[in-house]
Amino acid sequence: MQDTPITHIPVVIIGGGQAGLSTAWCLKQKGIDSIVFERNEKFHSWRRNRWDSFCLVTPNWQCRLPDFHYDGEYGGSDPDGFMLKDEITDYLDAFAEKTRPNLREGVNVTRVTPQQQGFVVETSCGVWSCEQVVVATGGYDTPIEPAYARNLSPGIFQMHSVDYRRVDQFPEGGVLIVGTGQSGVQLMEDFTRAGRDVHLAVGPAPRSPRRYRGRDATDWLYDAGHYGVTIDQHPDPVKAMTQTNHYMSGRDGGKEIDLRRFHVEQGVELYGSLADMDGGRVSFLPDLAKNLDDADRSYVGIRTQIDAYIAHEGIDAPEEPPFEKLWEPEEERTEIDLEEAGITSVLWAIGFRPDYSWIRADVFDARGKPQFHRGVTSHPGLHFIGLGWLNTWGSGRFLGIEEDSRYLADQIAGQLARIAA
Repeated sequence: MQDTPITHIPVVIIGGGQAGLSTAWCLKQKGIDSIVFERNEKFHSWRRNRWDSFCLVTPNWQCRLPDFHYDGEYGGSDPDGFMLKDEITDYLDAFAEKTRPNLREGVNVTRVTPQQQGFVVETSCGVWSCEQVVVATGGYDTPIEPAYARNLSPGIFQMHSVDYRRVDQFPEGGVLIVGTGQSGVQLMEDFTRAGRDVHLAVGPAPRSPRRYRGRDATDWLYDAGHYGVTIDQHPDPVKAMTQTNHYMSGRDGGKEIDLRRFHVEQGVELYGSLADMDGGRVSFLPDLAKNLDDADRSYVGIRTQIDAYIAHEGIDAPEEPPFEKLWEPEEERTEIDLEEAGITSVLWAIGFRPDYSWIRADVFDARGKPQFHRGVTSHPGLHFIGLGWLNTWGSGRFLGIEEDSRYLADQIAGQLARIAA
C-alpha cells in the first residue's frame, strides 16, 4: 500500500443512504469537504431491497431530512399518508438533487485503518486518507437465517425477506412466515390478500395502535414528547436498544395489525417461536399465548400513555371502548409436518445483522456492536449514524436524521478545528 497513491479529503462517509447524504449536506453547510462512498447506488436499500407493495409505517410528515421536510421544502401533498416505495425514492432522489453530495457509487470500502492521526480508507477506487470517518452503512448487511434452516428438506422452497418482491415468486401451496416484526406481518398480509394459506411463527415483537381517539397514535406520541426522549433519559435503555419495532401498517391509509384477528378472519395459522427444523418437520416453542399477550400489553400500554396525555392536557378527544381479545389459543401446536400441513415454502423475516469486520478500530463490544455516545466513538474521528437509538427513537428513521446529522457535523467541525490548532 506504500506505493499506492493516496488521495486526501477531510471526511470520508461510508454509505449513500439518507443518513450518509444528510451528514454530507450538514458538513457542506459548514464548508467541510467530504466524499460519500456507496457500494451499490444511492438509497439502494429503499430502491432494491423492498417488496413491491412496501409502504412507510410512520406518516409522511415524519420524513424530515435536513432542510428537506416532506411537508415543508419538498412540498409533499399528503403528510398524514404513507408513501409507497417509489414515492420514497422520489423524495430521497429530490433531496440528493438539492444537496449535490460528492458521491461515488459502486465503490466498495474494504478497510478502514486508524493512523497516528486520522485514517487510511482502502476502497475499490483507490486509497484515501482523512481525519474523520462516518460509518452510515446501517444495520442490514447480513440477512439472518438460523443454522437449522439447512436441515430443512430440499423440497421446501426458502427465501429471506430481503429477496422478497411479490407472492408469485413462491410455489403453489402454503407458506410458513417466520417472524412478526414489521416486515413479517406485512408480508403475511401480502400472502393473505393473494388468497394463499399462511402459517405464522409468532415471535416476541410488540404491536401498536394505528388510529386512537381520533388521530394516528404516532401523532399523539409526538405531541406528548415520546419521540424526544433520549437513550440517556430512557428508563430501560437496554430494552430500548434490543426491542423489535412495534408492528402496524401504513397500507390502505394505515391500519392496525392484530394477529388474533388475522387468525379468525383470514385463517392464518399461528404458532409460537420457531425452535427447530429437521427434514419436513418443524417445531415451535410453546410461547404463542405469551407472545400474543405481550404484544397486546404493549398495544394497551400505548393507548394508556395517550389517554394520560389527553387527560393531562385537557384535550377534547373521542372516547374508545376498552381493548378485548378477539381469540385465544386453546392449545399450542409445537410440531407440524410441512407436507401434511400443505406448506411448500418458508419465508424468513427475522432481520439482519451488521458487518463491521472491515473497521480496524477498538470501538466494538464483545458482540461486535459499536460503542458510542450520539454516534461519536471513543476513537477520535470515528463516528456512526443512522442506527436505532443513536440518540432517540427516531435516530434510525427519517424522523431523527436531521437532528443526528447536524449534531454529528458539529462534532466533526470541532474535532477538525482542534486538529488544525
